[in-house]
Amino acid sequence: MTTTPAAEALSPKVPALGPERPVVWPRQSRARLASGLEIALVESHTIPKFTGQLFFRNGNAAATSESTPGLAGVTASVLRTGTTKRSSQQIEEDLRGMGADLSSGSSADSSVISFAGLADHREPLLKLVAELATQASFPEAEFERERRQLLEGLRIERTTPGFLAGERIRKVLFGSHPYATVAPTEAQVESYRLSQLSDFYKRYYCPADALLVIVGDFNAAEMQSQVERTFAAWQGAAPAPAPDPALPEIHGRRVHLVHLPGAVQAQITVGNLAITRKNPDWQRATLANTIYGGAFHSRLVLNIREQKGYTYSPRSSLHALRQHGFFSVHAAVRGEVVAATLSEMFYELDRMRALPVSEDELADARNYLAGTFSLGLGTQDGIAGQLGSVLLEEMPDDYLETYRAKIQALTANDVLEAARKYFDSANAQIVVVGDRAHVESQAALFGPIDVVDAQGNPL
Repeated sequence: MTTTPAAEALSPKVPALGPERPVVWPRQSRARLASGLEIALVESHTIPKFTGQLFFRNGNAAATSESTPGLAGVTASVLRTGTTKRSSQQIEEDLRGMGADLSSGSSADSSVISFAGLADHREPLLKLVAELATQASFPEAEFERERRQLLEGLRIERTTPGFLAGERIRKVLFGSHPYATVAPTEAQVESYRLSQLSDFYKRYYCPADALLVIVGDFNAAEMQSQVERTFAAWQGAAPAPAPDPALPEIHGRRVHLVHLPGAVQAQITVGNLAITRKNPDWQRATLANTIYGGAFHSRLVLNIREQKGYTYSPRSSLHALRQHGFFSVHAAVRGEVVAATLSEMFYELDRMRALPVSEDELADARNYLAGTFSLGLGTQDGIAGQLGSVLLEEMPDDYLETYRAKIQALTANDVLEAARKYFDSANAQIVVVGDRAHVESQAALFGPIDVVDAQGNPL
């Protein structure tokens, strides 16, 4: 039978990948004002918009160290709702008039005001950001509303296996360190007072500890002058460095069971301490994680999803906090396959530590990381976020520019060494959240076991 040109065009054969395209990096400039405010500006003239993030180098870990866990998040949320010059309604009306977006939030190590708008309206939007950074008013009604929402969210989360597993693994790995706390208790939230938000704001929202990243359609020299004028009156010394207490010494596997009566599934999380982005091994460890369980074509997915059918979406991750990092593996499974799932997780971990990966796996993982990295830099927001991470985490100045080349240069031996160093199978900590009656006997096969309820109280 003769094949027509149309049929050839519809051939199911997947075309070969073309060569990797070079990245043309936009112009970048950096400066530091007399107040200590660090500025990073990137010109990007593809669309007439600009995007910015004003970071403060303290977040919920700082609040936890002061016995007010979660206060940084509440402060960031209420911050956006008023200044000494504008009410919440006025802020919303001004943003609509500028065609702009503005949000605020916090993580363990940082708080941030994020904003984006049309290039023609950059002056009024920057003035609003400066007001929020220097003259936030913290309306009491907004504070009470945020507190109620946080309480409602916590009550729901503490019935959710995924949240409970994440909370428990952090407590196990970090002990008395502020990183051990994922969320406050209901009692802690109820104890918050409006004055505490103002105190946290005055202490940590200061220029000497801040970083302003702006990407967009502007001239860098003109933008720097505008930033200097807008933030000229902002003063404040940097707070003391965040505390970094010693972490627990962990020897051998141990199982931590969170009893959730009536649960029909079990949430499994396996974890160990690892590294931060500043570590020279970060890219090697990232590639090893991608092959093990960090992508949808990983070994973990092929094993316990595709071959065994134990779960829909297993995953492993490297979590880089500023002072420390950790590695985790997680999956939600049927109660009757907890032991089988853990066996396969450790089988794949130990295989990564014992044998070099194949060249095909290696090439696929390198291309995946290089490709997703490039996609992440396709927007102004993506560039701002990546550059912010580089500066906040004190990574090499050329980290973004050299990332793809360094990933493509990694070898099977690099992956093997990283797996042996950072996939600590022998000392991994195991968290299982589920109904004790269904999962305890299975979990106990993998090490000594302790049992707590959803609030962390021993049972």
